[in-house]
Order: sequence, then structure tokens, then C-alpha cells
Amino acid sequence: MLRTLFTPRLLGLHLLVIGVLISFTLLGRWQLGVFEDSGRPQAAADPAPVDVTTLTQVGAAFQADSMRRRVTAEGAFDGARQLLVADRTPDSARAGGRAARGQGFWLLTPLRLTDGTTIPVVRGWVATPEDPAAAAVPEGTVTVSGRLMPPEPTDSVQRTGRLPEGQVATVSTAELINIWAGERLRNGYVIATEQVAGSASAPRLVAVSPPTLGRSFNWRNLAYALQWWIFAGFAVFMWYRLVREAVRQEKGRATGGDGTASADAGEGEPAAKEAAATGAVRVGERPPGAR
Repeated sequence: MLRTLFTPRLLGLHLLVIGVLISFTLLGRWQLGVFEDSGRPQAAADPAPVDVTTLTQVGAAFQADSMRRRVTAEGAFDGARQLLVADRTPDSARAGGRAARGQGFWLLTPLRLTDGTTIPVVRGWVATPEDPAAAAVPEGTVTVSGRLMPPEPTDSVQRTGRLPEGQVATVSTAELINIWAGERLRNGYVIATEQVAGSASAPRLVAVSPPTLGRSFNWRNLAYALQWWIFAGFAVFMWYRLVREAVRQEKGRATGGDGTASADAGEGEPAAKEAAATGAVRVGERPPGAR
């Protein structure tokens, strides 16, 4: 059988199938990569900073095209009303709540603008509430540069339980209206991207990415990837059929030679039996007239 598998004809078949498998597998992987890339967010235009009052209003819905826009806000911080957003990391893209339990706090401070309205500002991140940067709220009129974010739903994180006073789990406008009673609160919040001047101890800034455009997956490329892999499987099937047929033919030729010899031997056996039977009869015959 091994001699059959390594005949020149089958060796060529083996090499052809190996080449087909490598090519089709790589083509399928390439199409899968195109499919994965088609669903990744794409960088959008990042316009110049504008005043925060032009993008968010009091009591109005947050506009989706305002998300992550660069803004500036001028006003005064109210350090007495500062809150800690519990269980957060210095990366706004990472989930908070139980997923980031014990990893730190955002400093959420209300900024009262010159028109009398208020916008929540995430000044930065601290590891513990006792960090000196938490209490070092800049005084006087300041200018904050950052990116505008939509309000978080109150159920956007898995809560770790009841929080101490002065801490919240999400930056929710609906929740902050009740906590900061009497404030004319604008919808959304700002994540500072530059340190605010006038602070003796500055917290670590929270990373926030620029605007992106969401894209849907191109399912056609996934179908192409599966198609190439199906072709590779069919090539293996055809290789198996051809090899099996070659081996069967070789076995048939070998068996055919032995069968001829057996047939010749088989033809002589009836004649020998007949001759033996005839001889036995003749031996048992009695001469004529014998009693």
C-alpha cells in the first residue's frame, strides 16, 4: 500500500492538495480579517473646541452627534458638592461598577457656568478618597477643556452594593438633579482632558477617545471565508476518493493473479474425484457368474 501511495502520480496529487489547502485556508483567513475590520469603529471628524453651552441644554435631550466633541467651559467649581464616582478606572472606555471594583474613583465636580447653569465635570481619577487631589478643588473662575459625554443610564453598571454618602455609581443627569437640588443642570457631563489651573495637587486625567463612526459588519466577507474553507474540505474529500480508488485498483491487480492460479487448481479437483470414484466401483465389481 505504501508503494502505491508514493507513486509519481499520487505524489503529484499529494503536493497539489497541500498547495490547495494552504491557499484556501489563507484566503479564508484573509476574508475573515476583512469581515472583522468592517465592524470596527472608524475615526470621525474631530472639530475644533466649542463652548459647552452650544452643545447641551437644560432639560433637553442629549444630541448623539455631540458625543465626545471637544468643548470648553468657563465657570467656578463647587467643591462642597463634589461627588466620587465609585469603582472606576482612569479609562472612560472601561466598564465601571463590579467590573472595576476597588480600582479607584472619578472626581465629579459641578461647574457653575457664567450663565448660572451647571455642567458636571470629571476632573480626574484618584485611587482612594483620601488622595490629596480629591480635596484640591481649584478655586475661582476656571476654564475647563475636555470632551462632552452623554449621561450614563443608572443601570449601565453592575452595582457593588450600597455606596457611602458622597459617592455615586454612574454619572446620570436624572440622579444628579436630585443630589444637586436647586441646580439648573445641563444634560451630559465633561471629562477634562487638560489639568485645570489653580490646583495644588492635580488628579490623574481620565482617558477619553475622540469621536468614532460606528459601522456594521459586512457579512458577505464572512460568507466568502466559509466558502474558501468549504472548498478546502471538498479538496480533501476528492483526494481521499482518488487515493482510495488507486489503492483498490492495486489490490485488485494483486488479487487477480492469485485467483487465476487458484482457479486452475480448482478445475483439477473434480476430475480427480471422478477418477477415484470410478476406480472404487471397478474394485467392488464381481466377476460374471460369481456368487
